[in-house]
Amino acid sequence: MDRDPSDDRELPDGNPSPGGDGNLGPGRHGTRQGGSLMSWLQLAARRHTPFGGTSGRGSSHSSQHSHQSDIIHIQRPLHRADEIAPSTSRDVPMIEVTDDQDDASTDEGMSATDPMEQTGSGERMDSVCTGDDWVLRHHSRTSLGKPLHRLTEKQKKKLFFIEALRTRYKVDYDKIQPIPYIKDRLYCVDKVYVEGGFEFMPTEHVTRGSSSWERLESYKSVFSDQRIQSVRRIFEGEPGYGKTTFTLQLAYDWCHRVEGSPMQDVEVLIILRMRQLSGIRSIYRAIEVYLLGSDPLVREADIAAIIRESKSAVVILDGYDEYPDQHSRRETDVQRILKLDLFANTPVILTTRYLPDYLAPITKRVRLTGFDEIARDEYIRKAVVGEDKVALSIIKARLKENPVLEDLCQVPLIFVMFAHIAYENQDFQNFKSVTEFFRYMIRCFHEHLKNKSKELNTVRYSIDENDHAALDKLAFLAISQENQWITWSREEICKQLGQDFYKTYLALGIFVEEEVSSYNSSREVKVRFYHKLFCEWYAAHHIVHILSQPGQSVSLKELFRHMKPEDVQYVYRFACGLNQDVGNSIVPYLQRSRGGLDRFTILCLLEKSGDVKGILGSVHHMCSQTVIIKEGDNRMLQRSTIQLLDIAAGHGILVSSLHLDQCFSNFDVTNTCIVLKSGHRLTNPKTVEVLRVSGRIRETVGDSKGIEVTREVLLGLFQTCGSLKEIRFEGREFLLPHSVPTEMIPPTLKTRKIIVSYEDTRGMIHQLNWDDGHWQTTTSEPALRISQEVLDQQWALEELARLTTDGIPVSCLHLDQCFSKFEVTNACIVLTSGLRVTNLKTVKVLHVGGFTGRGTIPSRIEVTREELLGLLQTCETLEEIRFEGREFLLPHSVPAEVIPPTLKTRNIMVSYEDRRGMIHQLNWDDGQWQHQITADGYVRVDIFQEELDQQWGKKELAVLSAAGVSINRLYLGRSFSNITDNTQSIILTSGCTIPVLHTVQELWIRYTEVDLEKFLRILAYTKECTKIAALVFGYCKVPDEVDAKMIPHLLKRRRVKVYWVPKTGEGYLLDLGAGNWKKR
Repeated sequence: MDRDPSDDRELPDGNPSPGGDGNLGPGRHGTRQGGSLMSWLQLAARRHTPFGGTSGRGSSHSSQHSHQSDIIHIQRPLHRADEIAPSTSRDVPMIEVTDDQDDASTDEGMSATDPMEQTGSGERMDSVCTGDDWVLRHHSRTSLGKPLHRLTEKQKKKLFFIEALRTRYKVDYDKIQPIPYIKDRLYCVDKVYVEGGFEFMPTEHVTRGSSSWERLESYKSVFSDQRIQSVRRIFEGEPGYGKTTFTLQLAYDWCHRVEGSPMQDVEVLIILRMRQLSGIRSIYRAIEVYLLGSDPLVREADIAAIIRESKSAVVILDGYDEYPDQHSRRETDVQRILKLDLFANTPVILTTRYLPDYLAPITKRVRLTGFDEIARDEYIRKAVVGEDKVALSIIKARLKENPVLEDLCQVPLIFVMFAHIAYENQDFQNFKSVTEFFRYMIRCFHEHLKNKSKELNTVRYSIDENDHAALDKLAFLAISQENQWITWSREEICKQLGQDFYKTYLALGIFVEEEVSSYNSSREVKVRFYHKLFCEWYAAHHIVHILSQPGQSVSLKELFRHMKPEDVQYVYRFACGLNQDVGNSIVPYLQRSRGGLDRFTILCLLEKSGDVKGILGSVHHMCSQTVIIKEGDNRMLQRSTIQLLDIAAGHGILVSSLHLDQCFSNFDVTNTCIVLKSGHRLTNPKTVEVLRVSGRIRETVGDSKGIEVTREVLLGLFQTCGSLKEIRFEGREFLLPHSVPTEMIPPTLKTRKIIVSYEDTRGMIHQLNWDDGHWQTTTSEPALRISQEVLDQQWALEELARLTTDGIPVSCLHLDQCFSKFEVTNACIVLTSGLRVTNLKTVKVLHVGGFTGRGTIPSRIEVTREELLGLLQTCETLEEIRFEGREFLLPHSVPAEVIPPTLKTRNIMVSYEDRRGMIHQLNWDDGQWQHQITADGYVRVDIFQEELDQQWGKKELAVLSAAGVSINRLYLGRSFSNITDNTQSIILTSGCTIPVLHTVQELWIRYTEVDLEKFLRILAYTKECTKIAALVFGYCKVPDEVDAKMIPHLLKRRRVKVYWVPKTGEGYLLDLGAGNWKKR
């Protein structure tokens, strides 16, 4: 029988035990005033009373040790899911605590984890925490218990802390509820967890732009794959994609020490739900309040010490997009964690719908891509039908009969409901729109509740399922805000909807309650929708209500002002499906909108008509033109396009041309589908006639890994696209096979004579000859680009060697962010991978590209005079060489006497762009550089930490000052040290000095601690620099105020602006008259 959560049974001393409410331990309700941890543990040992009731598991330990007074035996509370889906007990050591021969020595620290620590008698002593209870005992031949007095206070706190975490996590992972309205069917996460797709972005530093994504084999690979090893990982996923379920599976693995799991050897696992941490700035306070209860035995300082001193710890922050304080002006520990200012060496995982504003550069991005067909089948077998193959085929058939749900069922949470409802409802029907399916699903919720209400001794619910106007308005107001927030307090929502209505929708499972801790240890119940789609469903009803009023004059632009289709696409689709007249207003509004919403509009037309036949004309029109899927399209637009292509394929509509514009990732041979960089999949491109796959152009491909298209991928594409007549790969990032052996080519493909062409890394066009499987090359002049990727470098070097052997001139060799140095001795270019470019004789133009963006510049690359001259002599046909990138440091001059006469006569054009944005060209007559200011005339000098960089910067400033060039900004990033005593020079961290400069307009000092004395010296130096109009302290610690009398009067007369931008991002301006900071 299920236990009533409100039933607080009492321990012998009258203290109630925690029930099924998920709150922990003896400190939750007890009166432990003045008690010690030792006394509490001894009390537990004397009584042999399990805290929170008995459990069917772990009873063998209870009987075995029931007469040993020195044994601690604490069983965790029985929760409802224990009876329904018990998890497998694993008698594997969770944590180990040893004691030294000298008790005093163990008090010095927390290092109590050596499993082989010996006692005086040679017995092996440790502490074991099993899957269901934890017992302090020997692992020796005698199996004697370990006395309590041998544990230090820190060890006891650590044991309690870890057991408290395990108890808390068990409450969560034991109550997975696949169908929200069936509350008596709960599962342990391990019984139902099925991996969806995981992909990662293989970049060195975190990037917010579009990039290629690579698939991971398993969630376990997230921790073992060396390509994404980092102490900061972001897990991105849309609502319902399984982010929280993933964290619960990790919690289960940790608690049970699951073999092969990445959590197996983790000593401390912290999982916090971000939506519950409103107002709690300290992460340790959050752990204490939320994970340990309101009156825990372990305090904040203890928690900090345990995490800091543990062998291995992992912190998971779940649901950053729901974090109430993410835009707080006061810095929180969460913000510090993201910026690597806290837990710098502790692995942290953040799950979210979108990227936070604050991110450490080392952060690695992983995303969940939802359920593919394999994952769906696995879930149905694992959690719905078992080994019943007939039932499995019925559910799969019902999904195929409802193609409009294909996109929706990529969301694991929605598919789970679909699978269970399809299995349990014999009257399951075919749906012509998503609106129709959702209406049916809501009806199932209500029917189930009505049937339960007919049973004896059950609560009666009498709310009309069609009467929800107040809920509609509540949902609309929540989702139409600029910052959507779909969580309410229970008191607030009951006040707006009424107690009876609230209880009904809670019983339906549409509402979910969650107890939340606040900064003052108080706890309140928060309410949210089971999934955001439910909020969109009821919000759409309110929109229909507004737009269907007689004589209404509501502006649709104002109504949808904060509701972007890419964020709430189903609000639009549901509204069109609920009322055709309303749909007639919304569809034209979308058609007038910018951003390529024409494809999404067709889906809204589908909802409005309620039948695919009603939109076939629009689909025909779309497919008669080139259908484009771009890398820059948001996920909603890509999904809309894919869904329309599925409809076209299902009705035999030919697609004249499909253009995958910089969004192709790979072809999944196993599942026969095209995978986009966004993670979306084209599973049914069988009616496409021309497939154009374009990649990045030569100038931008350097930050992207080359995409290798194997023979198997190429042939799989041909066979999957049954109507294909031509396929073109355009872009230097594609690496196609050198040939396709004729024995691999099916006869049907030879007879179809599909035109297959691609552009290689040299810019040459090739077309496949089906007779021999080789490529026929065009006569265009070859050019060659070599990127950072090793695979691309190997490929390009092979091509360069072949061209050189054949004596074919290379019009341009572009080294895109891969140049390391030139070896004069071996006359070759060394790439960043270590590979060497030796075939340079036929190169006409050498373009050495580097870092051109803003921000932190990579390591400097110094090109000496000897290297430059050696490079020019090695390239015998060279006409031009260009260095473009802020990391290159070329010689300030090339003395005429060291220039070989042959180089002077060849008159090779040598140019480079320096860090100020100025272009320089070498004058062969005197060996000096001729300066050319950039088009915008902006000159900036950046000086960073490296000594070489500071020496170079000093020389550049001297050259510019001597030439009278005005410097817009002098930027000192972590390079400022002090000002000389006479205030005439800046001292850099390397010891270099920069004298007073009369051509600098702005002086920026960043990432430096500036005390009052330094601050006044900087002001005095600024006074000497007659052109400085602005002094900026960025991310610096500066004095809170300055005596106005100490501020140079000349700065006030010149009205110099002194700014301060702390790490919070706020801006302040120094009041030169008062000496204090004023917010800008």
